[in-house]
Amino acid sequence: MNLTSPFSIALVIITALAFLGLPIGLSMMAGSILYLYLAGADMGTVAEQFLNGMYSNYVILSVPLFILAAEFMNIGSMTERLLAFCNVLVGRFRGGLAHVNIVQSIVFAGMSGSAVADAAGSGRMMQAMMTKNGRYTPSYAAALTAVTSVVGPIIPPSIPMVIYALVSDASIGYLFIAGMVPGLLMAALQMVQVAITAHRKNFPVEEPVALREIPRITLRAFPALMMPVVLLGCIYTGITTPTEAAALAAAYALVISLVVYRSISWGAFYDSTLLSAKSSASIGLLIAGSLVFNYVVTIENIPETIKVMLTSWDLTPKSFLILVNVLLLLLGCVLEGTAILLIIVPVFIPTAQALGIDMVHFGVVVVVNIMLGLVTPPYGLLLFIMTNISGAPVKDIIRDAMPFILWMVVSLIIITFMPDFVLWLPRLLGYQG
Repeated sequence: MNLTSPFSIALVIITALAFLGLPIGLSMMAGSILYLYLAGADMGTVAEQFLNGMYSNYVILSVPLFILAAEFMNIGSMTERLLAFCNVLVGRFRGGLAHVNIVQSIVFAGMSGSAVADAAGSGRMMQAMMTKNGRYTPSYAAALTAVTSVVGPIIPPSIPMVIYALVSDASIGYLFIAGMVPGLLMAALQMVQVAITAHRKNFPVEEPVALREIPRITLRAFPALMMPVVLLGCIYTGITTPTEAAALAAAYALVISLVVYRSISWGAFYDSTLLSAKSSASIGLLIAGSLVFNYVVTIENIPETIKVMLTSWDLTPKSFLILVNVLLLLLGCVLEGTAILLIIVPVFIPTAQALGIDMVHFGVVVVVNIMLGLVTPPYGLLLFIMTNISGAPVKDIIRDAMPFILWMVVSLIIITFMPDFVLWLPRLLGYQG
């Protein structure tokens, strides 16, 4: 690559601005504008790509709606009631609260679609419950909450899968279905690790819930438990599109919290909508910047160049997936997941298609990699979130998270090299891939 070419200069500018602290979305816009100027192209292309990309992709609207649904859940009493229900299921085992932490991640996975929302919402409550009276160390509780939160965006609904569908044209519905079994596998392996540690360190056993209390606790949690049933049922029966289902999820969470549970104040409602707007604007800015930068990448024919280069290496589908896994795991240590999805993944898609790799299977592999990046140092966004919540040193959280991360890598290997394991449920429901 010519180091004085417009594209090279644009890359240097994007990297430098991002390093200096400018949001990556704005950095990509600045670099792309500079590229168009140096290449003598029409500067109005920036606005054209931004408007066409943001306003013609209906699927993007589901992202802020899923964020809003998660916020409505967290400000109401839905979280508390669901945690009580999870305690009924697994609290009686040794290390019961640790198991509850994992089970609640499965339950909440069907509602928010965001690992960060799960960690900041139910994760905050789990941290307080687990460390009460010194039952678990703050670092272990924080590490467990961080690794269980990554299950959320793998089991549907999933904001990362929505963004992957945006760049790959894969079916959102089948992507959601394909994430179910891998997500449950990851949660099951996490429970295996908890069981091993619980017996080795003699974790406490929670007081069993009286049988007469189980129907009452279940009934209190029932409206909240129906949320993923309503959401996913509407998608897979064709009643709504995924975007419409996201709106339904937000409305359902608000109605249940406001009318049924009566646990939302107007102040909390305002704060949640404001926080959702800020989070959505941040993601929207990143998407906008990537749309403009991807236009530049297309002009430079980068995806096709990489496709030709990788094809010349005579890669098999398996060796290509190994290469992608290694690159994404390394990039996940230093880059934010959404940026990887919008900037890096589109470059690999033409090669994956040329090698005959199923786009739904590839999407699940990509999303699992990106979720791993949320708990791997030095970036590890969830590690820093849980450091702020727990007050535990990040090095202690990383130490306690490592056994779980190793199990997650085992899950990734299974997901990568056993596509039928990922695709059998979508095929059962009509997927032709």
